[in-house]
Amino acid sequence: MSDENELFEYDEEKAVAFILNYLPQELKEKFADDDIYYILDVICDFYEKNDYLDEDDEEKEEQELIRFIVQQAKKDNIGDYQTEDILIVLRAESAYTDTLDIFD
Repeated sequence: MSDENELFEYDEEKAVAFILNYLPQELKEKFADDDIYYILDVICDFYEKNDYLDEDDEEKEEQELIRFIVQQAKKDNIGDYQTEDILIVLRAESAYTDTLDIFD
C-alpha cells in the first residue's frame, strides 16, 4: 500500500500538463511548457516573500500575485504576459491543486 502523502504530492510535471490541457486554445499557443514552469516558480517565490496564509482577502492576494508574475517575467526577460492570461493560468493551477485534496 502506498503512502497517502505520495498520492497527494504536488507534481510539477503533472501540474504543467494539467494547466496546458486546461487552457483555452489561444493560450495554449501563447504558453509553452517552459513558460508554465517559470510561472509556477514565480508563484513559489511570491509565497516565500509574502505571508498569505489568511484567506480574508483572496482577491487582493490574487491581484498582487498576478502583478508579481507579470513584473518578474518582464524583469527576467521571459515575456510580456497579459494580466488576463496569467489569471487563467492561476485558475488552472488552482484546479490542479484541487484534484490533490492537499489544502482541505
